[in-house]
Amino acid sequence: MPKSLQKTLSKNKTSKGFTITELLIGIAIIGILTSVAAPSLSEYMVQSRVDNEVSELQRLILSARNTAINTSKNVTICPLSGTTCGTNWQNELSVFTNNDTSLANNKSYDSDNEELIKIKGQASSGDSLTFSQNIIIFSATGRLVSGGNSNFSYCPKGKSDLSRSIDISLSGRVYASSDTDNDGKDENRNGTDVTCS
Repeated sequence: MPKSLQKTLSKNKTSKGFTITELLIGIAIIGILTSVAAPSLSEYMVQSRVDNEVSELQRLILSARNTAINTSKNVTICPLSGTTCGTNWQNELSVFTNNDTSLANNKSYDSDNEELIKIKGQASSGDSLTFSQNIIIFSATGRLVSGGNSNFSYCPKGKSDLSRSIDISLSGRVYASSDTDNDGKDENRNGTDVTCS
């Protein structure tokens, strides 16, 4: 093999790759960037989870109201415990039609005569979902039959500043909370901060 070709090949062999110093500097830079970005990423993931839960809950309520209007039957939303409405709103929530219009019968689900419309899975582990009433019942007009104005509050574990809520008016309209005073926390329609206590 000619000497000029050997020199060219030996130059190419030595100029490839990283030195250990360059590799350590690169790892240090990646470590610093990760430590700066990790807290923001964690908060973003919690905010996304809360937004998804609130959106799903809002769709569940709207679905129940629309079903009541379309079927001309009362429609109930509650956490079922067997066939009876319970009070632990963090559990799975069920939407079902009612064949009888009496309020007493609207608090239980009869699988033989009533239709189960939709089910929302339970709240994420450690998060809190509270509701100001015991049950939601929409009439055929889309108005609330049970109670008056009511409020859902969803609070993620350890991040109370990211809490959100949904207000349901007596007319059956649904309103999601928003940060109206730009303090980084959502407020209910009455202007108070969202809490789950």
